[in-house]
Amino acid sequence: MQKELNGVYDGFLKNLSIEALNEMQEAFIGKASISNNLMLLAPTGSGKTLAFLIPLVDKLRAESAGVQALIVAPSRELSLQIEHVFRSMKTNFKVSCCYGGHPFKVEQNSLSEAPAVIIGTPGRLADHILRKSFDAKTIKLVVLDEFDKSLQLGFQEQLEIIFKALTGRQQHLLTSATRLDAWPAFLPFTKPETLNYLKDEADSKLKLKLIHTTSTDKVETLMRLVASFNQEVCLVFCNHREAVDRISALFNHYNFEHGILHGALEQIDREKNLIKFRGGAHNVLIATDLASRGLDIPEIKHVVHYQLPPQQEAFTHRNGRTARMQAEGQAYLVLANDETLPPYIEKSVEEVKVNSKLTLPQPPLYVCLYISAGKKNKISKGDIVGLLTKKGGLQSDDIGLITSLDFSSYVSVRREVVKNLLVTIKDEKVKKVKVKIEVAN
Repeated sequence: MQKELNGVYDGFLKNLSIEALNEMQEAFIGKASISNNLMLLAPTGSGKTLAFLIPLVDKLRAESAGVQALIVAPSRELSLQIEHVFRSMKTNFKVSCCYGGHPFKVEQNSLSEAPAVIIGTPGRLADHILRKSFDAKTIKLVVLDEFDKSLQLGFQEQLEIIFKALTGRQQHLLTSATRLDAWPAFLPFTKPETLNYLKDEADSKLKLKLIHTTSTDKVETLMRLVASFNQEVCLVFCNHREAVDRISALFNHYNFEHGILHGALEQIDREKNLIKFRGGAHNVLIATDLASRGLDIPEIKHVVHYQLPPQQEAFTHRNGRTARMQAEGQAYLVLANDETLPPYIEKSVEEVKVNSKLTLPQPPLYVCLYISAGKKNKISKGDIVGLLTKKGGLQSDDIGLITSLDFSSYVSVRREVVKNLLVTIKDEKVKKVKVKIEVAN
């Protein structure tokens, strides 16, 4: 049986362009086949999504009617990321993703013919259950991804609604980036079997560095620091969205390419900024703690704390964006003269100086292009590559990450070829459909 499953896994990995499962994924998949309640403790970015999706797919049956599996995630971004990975596996099972910020009726229509898998945020899933959009009694497997984050954000009431609608006999797979001290009463178990892949902070290869500055020069100091990374991928964390917008305004003044991410942005703007960051059109992302967990963000060399969080847990999750698994990384603390280090940081952090003169780096290697058609228009990534190479004259290494949404697509293209490309393909069609192609705003 295991040999047959390994053959299926190989197909999934090929579709995801992954060479092999890591040790943690293999261990979790093996345990999930025999354990009814299983918790995975592992750092952000270690591959937890694939670790639970493979045993989930293994449990799905083509002949079964109704919803078979439910995945609960604390944020829209994480829900969409899980959906993207599931669809990329090409399983032939229908999946629906439910989250706030787009029409409820669209989701109800999708759920009217029950998908095999539903992914969603606690609030939206609870709303669907209360409105009887789907029957939860057929669910055989529940995944609680980033479960500690859902509890931290106060979703206990919504989770309780979800669990009351279930039979209580389903299998449970949970993931978390931190240990849980207590288990909520709504869960039909008290303590799951646990696989712990959290490493001690002493074992981390993360290097902390401290930059002192004045309050009036703090934003300028930050920009000089980020400029010195010379387009190496960097994530800047702030405690408040106002700080994100203030820093962004200064970067814009100097035409310093960057993206932002915080809760007040429209969902499409959050998605676009993450797409540009993943695809190398922005190598700097300025964000609140929305970016600290559960997002599919590439390996990041530099994490900068423009504002330090009050709690050590948030600090740990931010730093988890870099120095993942065996990688090394740098975390910088930007401290004004009227600020002090929080108690959870040792006072022996290495202090470094920042260049007094601003030297802007070269622009990012890629530019992100917008195409006004996506998956629901039956436009595939292969169609986009065909347009850019056959009609646009690009080589394969001119093309970077391609991301397809329902009614739009985004593709990273090398900066030096963009101008001529847009002229060449101005009046071209994709699958006989006229589309707008322009630099993504």
